[in-house]
Amino acid sequence: MFREPERRPESPAQADPDVHIGYPVTRADADPLKLGPGARLRSGTVLYDGTTIGRGLQTGHGVVIREACTIGDDVSIWSNSIVDYGCRIGDRVKIHCNCYVAQFTDLEDDVFLAPGVTIGNDLYPGDERSAQLMAGPRIGAGAQIGINVTILPFVRIGAGALIGAGSVVTRDIPAGAVAFGNPAVPRRKVAELPVIETRVTADGASASPYRLSTGRRAKETLP
Repeated sequence: MFREPERRPESPAQADPDVHIGYPVTRADADPLKLGPGARLRSGTVLYDGTTIGRGLQTGHGVVIREACTIGDDVSIWSNSIVDYGCRIGDRVKIHCNCYVAQFTDLEDDVFLAPGVTIGNDLYPGDERSAQLMAGPRIGAGAQIGINVTILPFVRIGAGALIGAGSVVTRDIPAGAVAFGNPAVPRRKVAELPVIETRVTADGASASPYRLSTGRRAKETLP
């Protein structure tokens, strides 16, 4: 008689010694932290009570996740990044190093934040009326946010959009658009981007194995 192999239960968390799981919060109605199985938590990680996290969370060093957040499965948050309270993060989201995700931000499935992304939630800092209406952006499924992008409150970035490095997003960006600049403006569609091989040439003498192409062909492929 065939018998399926016994499955071992996943470990609740593999955590370095100085990780704090279930940091207490001052709000009396906060529930204990709910952390799914299979997490890998590196040194300096702090997970607050009152948050629900799915399976397979991965953190770098010095990560903070505040209370009242809902986080899906297989999420990665790398070193020195902060997720403030009241955020909703979908499955397979990747937040790279040195990112700040402001309160009441919504990141849908498969969103990627490159290093240094900063998200705001207060349109008029110091204004009491603005404080009552704080809200971060909503970033659609599969959107890719480039290095050092700043995203202002209330913005909607559509699914599959690509935001170029260093941009400041002050207005909504359509789904599937490539946008960059300050303020960020849609320039073309992701589907229209040239293949990467037309934009680079090999550089075997460097630890960086490719460099930007030069000449007419390269200019024709600029965003």
